[in-house]
Amino acid sequence: MRSAWIAAVVGAQLVLGAVAAHSEVFVYPAKGQTPDQQGKDEYECSKWAKSQSGVDPSAPARQPQVGDHARGTVGGAARGAAAGAAIGAIAGDAGKGAGIGAVAGGVRGRRGSMAGQQAAVAEERNAYDRAFMVCLEGRGYSTK
Repeated sequence: MRSAWIAAVVGAQLVLGAVAAHSEVFVYPAKGQTPDQQGKDEYECSKWAKSQSGVDPSAPARQPQVGDHARGTVGGAARGAAAGAAIGAIAGDAGKGAGIGAVAGGVRGRRGSMAGQQAAVAEERNAYDRAFMVCLEGRGYSTK
């Protein structure tokens, strides 16, 4: 029963980790630019934003690799085992407490590692969006 619960938690974390951060920039031709001109300007600003931010939002997202979150998982497991052993010693079975703590700590450590990676991806995309918007605003568009 416990292993099924752990598998469900780990599976949910994998699904949540696959969700990429996405933002959307809205562009309005504030100076009456034609759709053709807007398309040209957006293309040129996209190229400029890529060069300024180092981010290409059209590139495929990096796929998670085995071991990407191992450090967070192992560190969390170690911290959880220590806490679990202490609690287990009070209850009379330090070994069992350490085992339970290691599993819970490992899940928490992996979750923290994945959250950190998602925040980094979101910040990269934010840098691209800001550069894209600055370029378009310089060409007379209103952006949000």
